[in-house]
Amino acid sequence: MSDGPVPTPAGGEPAAGRVIFVGAGPGAADLLTLRGARVLGQADVVVWPRSLVPPEVMEHARPDAEVLTSDDHTLEDVIALFSRAKLEGLTVCRLQSGDPSLYATLHEQINACRRMDLAYEIVPGVGSLSAMAAALGQELTVPEVAQSLILTRRAVRVPMPDNEQLVDFARHGATMALYLSVRRPRELQADLLEGGYAPDTPTAIGYRVSWPDERIIRCRLDELAATLKAERITTQALIVLGPGLRDDEQERRSHVYRPTYGHRYRRLGSPARYREGDGGPAADGGPAAGTPEAP
Repeated sequence: MSDGPVPTPAGGEPAAGRVIFVGAGPGAADLLTLRGARVLGQADVVVWPRSLVPPEVMEHARPDAEVLTSDDHTLEDVIALFSRAKLEGLTVCRLQSGDPSLYATLHEQINACRRMDLAYEIVPGVGSLSAMAAALGQELTVPEVAQSLILTRRAVRVPMPDNEQLVDFARHGATMALYLSVRRPRELQADLLEGGYAPDTPTAIGYRVSWPDERIIRCRLDELAATLKAERITTQALIVLGPGLRDDEQERRSHVYRPTYGHRYRRLGSPARYREGDGGPAADGGPAAGTPEAP
């Protein structure tokens, strides 16, 4: 099914049936991974979040697969399906939008699998932040400008831990990606400004990134609330702001590709004693002493 191991119960014997959580990507059907498509094509049962995963993805499913739409079922309904999968020896493909590791309600489903000793696996997916960076046409980490990314959300329905308040994160001034945070745009903008971002901080709104109706809107931070209102965006949006979005035309080269930087795959800049054939560390294919690994 995949290259990675499937967790099994502590008793050592694999449980009958299993659940495979598959990251379906940000929206575009062709951003589903090869592994995800393979799992989907072999599953007996598919749990499909139809409001977040397009129907084209389901073309990979077996024609005779049982399909359960998750948006009109509760967690208890899904767990009941997991229980049936264990008893009947079924493979369940639980599709998750984006990557299952971020805001995917994954932990409660995994806990349910563990409680019933049901084997499970996680297949990563292309996240919405990666898709948005591609749509923006830029790298979000730039030498000497932006090397850190904060991925978070604003507390609306679900409270945040005390040490993860948005205002405090904003004080770092780093590039930030905000998920699930467009419901109260004026409060969101106020928190970011209170935390220390400048009013002219470059900001981008990605609505349904990679879907056919994708919209990418750029604005200043102090225009964020008004822009969201004008564009009537209230859901399925990701906001990115900070120094990683600034136009930077200076020549800022990554250190690892400089002509004077040597490693085991590029000897330029390495001392002569580390060249192949002299019996040094590089002679057996290992990294030269004092030189980092290649990227």
